[in-house]
Amino acid sequence: MQRSPWPGHEVLIDVEEALTLHAGEDAPLFVDCRFVLVDPEAGEAAWREATVPGAAYAHLDHSLSGPAHEGNRGRHPLPSPERAMAQLAALGIHAQRRVVAFDGIGGPFAARLWWMCRWLGMDVVRVLDGGWQAWLEREGSTAPGEAVEAAPAGSFSLRPELAVDARSLEAMVRSAGDCRLIDARAPERFSGAEENIDSEGGHIPGAENLPWVENLDVHGRFLPREALAARFRALLSAHAPQDVVVYCGSGVTACHDLLAMHHAGFEGARLYPGSWSDW
Repeated sequence: MQRSPWPGHEVLIDVEEALTLHAGEDAPLFVDCRFVLVDPEAGEAAWREATVPGAAYAHLDHSLSGPAHEGNRGRHPLPSPERAMAQLAALGIHAQRRVVAFDGIGGPFAARLWWMCRWLGMDVVRVLDGGWQAWLEREGSTAPGEAVEAAPAGSFSLRPELAVDARSLEAMVRSAGDCRLIDARAPERFSGAEENIDSEGGHIPGAENLPWVENLDVHGRFLPREALAARFRALLSAHAPQDVVVYCGSGVTACHDLLAMHHAGFEGARLYPGSWSDW
């Protein structure tokens, strides 16, 4: 495991601290992760128009996912560790650089960056609580997005225990009680009543629905730690966090549940990266 350049074990950062750090001499690297699933180029276009000054742009399809071919499955498959390190290095990310990630809808895309870095053994990312909207509300400075200087692709210390593949998950599902399976999608997609992204609706047998948006308050900020802890404690029952597997449609918004769990003190839950689109 690479040593974290951040003090402590926090995974969120509030906008006041982010503003202070951005104005300091040793400012973190800010990474803009805004993305729109139905318009994949909209996030980058928004970044080019205005972003946190100096922020890199992480495109979900190109920076935070692997290619859909080469045997990969799911809509946003994980890249190989080597490819992932190269993609992150292209954003300027390395194991000694503090990173503040944000997006425009409460943090799911920023959480994907946070999770990927942890998967590679780098605890370098904090997610901006409230995201882009919080930055604008506090009248943080903005500038058109520009390419950042890439970092050398460094070594990684992979944490394979943070991910579960379809075969392993299928075995867990058949062995009742081996895991607690959480689906982070909206209730209508979980139930199958409405599905406009994947080819069919429904959920993996045995899963329980814990929509990622319910980790947030009405202002788009994470609920207090105590409220999140109560939410997850009620669902986990006697299960340890390491027994939990979280999925969504394609392994992105599930990272929001994982980040919220981590923030609430439930560390060690795993991601099914392929998620429903793979299953």
